[in-house]
Amino acid sequence: MTQIPKSAPQLYETDFAAWTEKTVQLIRTGQFGQVDWDAVIEEIESLGRSERRELKSRLEVLLQHLLKWQYQSSLRSGSWRNTIDQQRHKIVDLLQESPSLKSYPEEVLAQCYHRGLKAASNETELPINTFPVECPYSIAQVLDNEFLPDMIDL
Repeated sequence: MTQIPKSAPQLYETDFAAWTEKTVQLIRTGQFGQVDWDAVIEEIESLGRSERRELKSRLEVLLQHLLKWQYQSSLRSGSWRNTIDQQRHKIVDLLQESPSLKSYPEEVLAQCYHRGLKAASNETELPINTFPVECPYSIAQVLDNEFLPDMIDL
């Protein structure tokens, strides 16, 4: 049975990888009238949202580990320090690749802190009210490769 080639809009719904290949081919060969521009626009918008989601996720993990570092100092490990360093490096990489997002970490710091706080409470099994309600670190501290919070004796 001969397979009937699908149009770009049909591929977008049924086979995303094939749609991207076909769309690139159409653009490269100047067949702009056959390009599903609505889908292209949707994907470009999605890329921007993806960068923001990744920044938020990394900031949440970083804050979680800073809290664990501070509130469970007796359990500090190289793994925790590595996670702190890794998240900072990845955030810096994202901001270098997309400088327009430079102010974004500060914009979402409070939201990310509350998510990181919940995760830290879950992992440490410390009551959530053990931790500050508001983020005790500035964004400069959070992103500073040399900053590690002082321990809190409970």
